[in-house]
Amino acid sequence: MDGPAPAIDLSKLPELPRLGPKPRSKVLEITLPIATGLFVLAVGLVVVLLAYRRLRYKEVKEDWEVDFGPHRFSFKDLFHATGGFRKKNLLGVGGFGQVYKGVLPESRAEVAVKRVSHESRQGMKEFIAEVVSIGRLRHRNIVPLLGYCRREGELLLVYDYMSNGSLAQHLYSEGGQQPTLGSWAQRFRIVKGVAAGLLYLHEKWEKVVVHRDIKPSNVLLDSEMNGRIGDFGLSRLYDHGTDPQTTHMVGTMGYLAPELVRSGKASPSTDVFAFGVLLLEITCAQRPVRQRQQQQQHTLMDWVLEHWQNGLLAETVDPSLRKDYNLDEACLALKLGLLCSHPFVSARPTMRQVMQYLEGDAAIPELTPTHFSFTMQALTRQDEGFESPSSMLDPPLLTTSMGTFSSLSGGR
Repeated sequence: MDGPAPAIDLSKLPELPRLGPKPRSKVLEITLPIATGLFVLAVGLVVVLLAYRRLRYKEVKEDWEVDFGPHRFSFKDLFHATGGFRKKNLLGVGGFGQVYKGVLPESRAEVAVKRVSHESRQGMKEFIAEVVSIGRLRHRNIVPLLGYCRREGELLLVYDYMSNGSLAQHLYSEGGQQPTLGSWAQRFRIVKGVAAGLLYLHEKWEKVVVHRDIKPSNVLLDSEMNGRIGDFGLSRLYDHGTDPQTTHMVGTMGYLAPELVRSGKASPSTDVFAFGVLLLEITCAQRPVRQRQQQQQHTLMDWVLEHWQNGLLAETVDPSLRKDYNLDEACLALKLGLLCSHPFVSARPTMRQVMQYLEGDAAIPELTPTHFSFTMQALTRQDEGFESPSSMLDPPLLTTSMGTFSSLSGGR
């Protein structure tokens, strides 16, 4: 015990506790700020995407629309149905918006979606009520209006998709393509289909529906080439027995009845006028306004009327038919077209009478030169609305043919 102390083995001594902060890993020093930054960026990106998604599908919905719930589509469904309204799904562009083909996500039903700019909310409730009412129309010659969707400054109308496009696409060459409207029998079936649809709108539904824009581009063809009336975005509904009048003239030049141009009042008779022009178009394959030499315009009604007066009515039939058509039916269509597009309201038939003529249940009135002559005084009775043809019995001072005043129907 008194001997020298043994040597201390330092390796066996316990380590003293480290004083001060532990040195950080260099890897951690580099990755931690990066990971934190990426996390903050990711959170911010998610917030932005959610906000964008919300704005992307944002709709305008008011309390009064609860009653119309079943007829309202979500914009999200319509967006995905049309592939985000891609250009490849664009069916056409009209004066009131673009039309896109779509497939609804759940039902897989094919639809046509029309996007219409609408900045004002004034009268929107009444308009939506009309859209929903029109959605109850059920007729084989009417394109079903399935519903609507509203966004800020925009209204979307959803229709059944018609696989063969519009009558205009088949009647006239567009984009270098040749007209594809087939035989006379096919044309005449389309004519009768449109007439049947208009009769339903005017007389056979619970309300009177005035379409106000009958023309080839608004006659759509289904998979069996049946003519169906479409584009009810401009329609107005009137209770039976009320005075149907509008405050704004809506329609397409060349198809507007004289009284509609002058007063802006639409009625079933103004639809009859436009149907008369359509009849002439389908039979002649000519547009309602023709360009002549020296920049002068000439209406199709003038042209057909001149041939009828000269006993050459059959020469106005579309030459592409190569005389392979029923002459009696073609002449009936031409005469009925002239009768329906008569400047005097009371001289036009109703759509019920038109159907009787087309089906052969009644004979069309025999047209005479007197029928298409009127005095200048009668045509200037603007406050009578061209409703009285009694002036046909006046002495023929300053008489003129219907063609002279066809410009009143939008020909110029």
